Amino acid sequence: MKTINIVTLGCSKNKVDSEHLAGLLASGYEISHDSEAGSDVVVINTCGFIGDAKEESIDTILSFAEARKSGEISKLIVMGCLSQRYNQELKKDIHEVDAFFGVNDFNAIATLLQVDSGLTGKPYHYNRVLSTPGHFAYLKISEGCDRSCSFCAIPLIRGKHRSVPVDQLLVEARNLAEAGVKELILIAQDLTYYGVDINGKRQLTSLVDQLSKVEGVEWVRLQYAYPIGFPDDLITLIAANPKVCNYIDLPLQHINPRILKSMKRGVDKDQTIGLISKIREIVPQIAFRTTLIVGYPGETEQEFEELLQFVREQRFERLGVFAYSAEEGTSAFALADDVPEPVKQERVDKIMELQQDISFQINTSKIGNIEKIVIDRIENEYYIGRSQYDSPEVDNEILILKENHDLSIGQFYEVRISGADYFDLTAVPV
Repeated sequence: MKTINIVTLGCSKNKVDSEHLAGLLASGYEISHDSEAGSDVVVINTCGFIGDAKEESIDTILSFAEARKSGEISKLIVMGCLSQRYNQELKKDIHEVDAFFGVNDFNAIATLLQVDSGLTGKPYHYNRVLSTPGHFAYLKISEGCDRSCSFCAIPLIRGKHRSVPVDQLLVEARNLAEAGVKELILIAQDLTYYGVDINGKRQLTSLVDQLSKVEGVEWVRLQYAYPIGFPDDLITLIAANPKVCNYIDLPLQHINPRILKSMKRGVDKDQTIGLISKIREIVPQIAFRTTLIVGYPGETEQEFEELLQFVREQRFERLGVFAYSAEEGTSAFALADDVPEPVKQERVDKIMELQQDISFQINTSKIGNIEKIVIDRIENEYYIGRSQYDSPEVDNEILILKENHDLSIGQFYEVRISGADYFDLTAVPV
């Protein structure tokens, strides 16, 4: 069989798209997910969210364009967010690419590559070729977003919010579980809005409960949960259901009232702090991940210090920071991008230095605890695992010396935490 290498850039939502595309093409090609390797056909699934991501996507396209030009690969296809947003510009400037597609053009790609999988033409299919280790998978429960955050171009690229029906998600989850997946990581641009477009009601809690009952699923994890409309019954479910991880990815972006209003987040400072307090009261062991933006137009030193103090007080278990990037078509693009780049980077560094100390203190407090972990991979002399408090690729890892232990990738074990660093822990099996 001929080979296709699908190179995925950007977020885990792109990863799911690539896996669905791979499922369509697998009847006609041998599939790989490799960021660098060549093959007969290379498909690049691009990101167009912020400046750095766009630059990485263009650099990757240019790299493979050289391989296409020299004949190392026979066909080069570009898809995804960058291609959706800048299709004509890319066509004009990069001639080595055989075809450019947007974010939802899976069937068109299959047609171009002359693959008839029996799934082509269907609005939704369950076949996926995973790019993750076989024991965890991302489950994208909706597409697009109805929010109008001033800095975000996702609704321009992905369109309005569209929930995947519950019955389809349950079929996909069962297929994944039968293939060996034990951890489902729920993703969307806005998890908490799930179901509103179907019957006018938020259905995330019911969906999570049903997914947790799928045979073979050990963990259900929540990522990208918008703070507005966070369901109270979901908090209760997290506290009561041992299969739902004590983990919430809650992107907050800022805490200063003026900036929140300018960002059009629909939530104020008091509501934000109130939600965090409520969740921590009901689920004392919860691990929060959040993301913040610094250098937003007009952000003063005082407003930044307010954000820094918020991080200091809330002591988030996991935290990431982005420097503001002006995006065409967003409402914030009309504002003066007046915070100098060196100042933006300085603010990023200050928050991450603070978070590093917080993370070290939290990790140190775990020494002696017994945790249930899953083994993700083997690296040099260590097994690398995660607890329910950690999502793959972005959060802490737990390292166990291979010597004298016989553990298996994808299996769960109880371990005692024996040491701590800023962003990793060490442990020994119990």
